[in-house]
Amino acid sequence: MQRSEGKEGGNIEIAEVLQRLPHRYPFLLIDRAVDYVANTSIRGIKNVTFNEPFFPGHFPGDPVMPGVLQIEAMAQTGALLMSKTMDLDVSKFVILFMAVDNARFKRPVKPGDVLEIPVEVVFQRRNIFKFRGRIEVGGELVSDCEFAATKGDRT
Repeated sequence: MQRSEGKEGGNIEIAEVLQRLPHRYPFLLIDRAVDYVANTSIRGIKNVTFNEPFFPGHFPGDPVMPGVLQIEAMAQTGALLMSKTMDLDVSKFVILFMAVDNARFKRPVKPGDVLEIPVEVVFQRRNIFKFRGRIEVGGELVSDCEFAATKGDRT
């Protein structure tokens, strides 16, 4: 497997995701990332299975991934981009979600879908990043939004 070492097109496998993000089951919503370009963009990947913990209640007999968790998957993908770009010491710092704007949902996410989550930086100043994120399944737009995050001290 190719390591991402800050170069264009870099891959980030699950071991590095776990090093760079504080999230764990059942709230880690990306499995890996590809196409990492420091300060610019990344594409998260999430394999949605019937065993996701939210499906029994959302909705019984017709499982649908909640929209708020789709936004969270985009935010985690952006946080991964920030953490790697800034080479954060995750024992001292955490990425904090600040805002979400213009969220839109085009179609439901169902078990068996493979989410591709392209996120691009649209603005950066010091420790604040603004992003544009999308979720696509098979090249079809599922949801999108703009969001912001910052680096914070871990308490």
